Amino acid sequence: MRTGGDDIAQALWLWGCEPVWEPVSGRVVDFEILPLSVLGRPRVDVVVRVSGMFRDAFGDAMRLLSTIPKRLAALEEPLDQNPVRAAALEDRERLSQEGLAPETAEQLAELRVFSSGPGCYGTGLLPLIDSGNWEDRKDLTEVFLKWGGHGYRSDGSSTEELELLKQRLSTVEIVHQNQDNREHDLLDSDDYFQFQGGLHAAVTELRQQTPATYHGDSSNPEKVRVRTLKEEFNRVFRSRVLNPKWIHGMREHGYKGAFEMAATVDYLFGYDATCDIVADYQYEEVAQKLLLDEEQQDFFKEHNPLALRDAAQRLLEAHERQLWENAVPETLDALEASILHIQGELE
Repeated sequence: MRTGGDDIAQALWLWGCEPVWEPVSGRVVDFEILPLSVLGRPRVDVVVRVSGMFRDAFGDAMRLLSTIPKRLAALEEPLDQNPVRAAALEDRERLSQEGLAPETAEQLAELRVFSSGPGCYGTGLLPLIDSGNWEDRKDLTEVFLKWGGHGYRSDGSSTEELELLKQRLSTVEIVHQNQDNREHDLLDSDDYFQFQGGLHAAVTELRQQTPATYHGDSSNPEKVRVRTLKEEFNRVFRSRVLNPKWIHGMREHGYKGAFEMAATVDYLFGYDATCDIVADYQYEEVAQKLLLDEEQQDFFKEHNPLALRDAAQRLLEAHERQLWENAVPETLDALEASILHIQGELE
């Protein structure tokens, strides 16, 4: 829904496959595995974490994605050219040694598609971060795994496989998420830091090594770009978050505009909590230009003082958690003064 199929296409190509289209309706009805001689490179082992909405809306796509690794694991190809088969063989042996039946071990070794359990949605990170009920990345990882630990098979069935997901993520080298339009960005929706940030945090915790994290931009199909997450974050930060045109535009929407500004601060904090990508100077600029600027203060106090209070508290939390390490003392004092003033007005 969000990327128009970019994610599915990318996974197929990394696996070394192509979709098979039904000529009349234009629907994808099957897939073709490209031989290594045509592919010209090794296949790439892909683990997919899909949303609950995708799981419910696109059952055929779920079964397609779940079937491909199963077929690749059965191919008689050199292990250095087919890491899916290499990992599956290793997993089968390990799971068999743990006492699982050969058939069960084989099924688990082929799983590459994970999501939340049936009837469940999201990653659990938004309510966790909103409540502040976490201490470190380990807490974020545990929630992310619990909310996304169901492995989906080619017949559409699923079971909770937390240990298997841990094993999968402990070998991940690259985290990638796509976006196909300019109507939104990674700092105006919580989905981005929940899924991409959650994956980054979990891989970092489980692997004890930070993965390379990328953001695919196909908003212009003629000029598809892949940027590092930090590059994309900096681009959005400069072009939208601190853009006077956006700030003035939000003011025209009164209460809702103030809410969107505060939400942007929340999502920025969420990305830093999961990915550690916000620099101290960026926190300082957000504080000064979005919250402490005199015009902004007047706007918030007139239309939505609670949004100003919540955003200021979020920045202070970032300092308390040492995400914003070298904050200017005067800036912290000003944020605290804003909160006290609003609390006084409300009382």
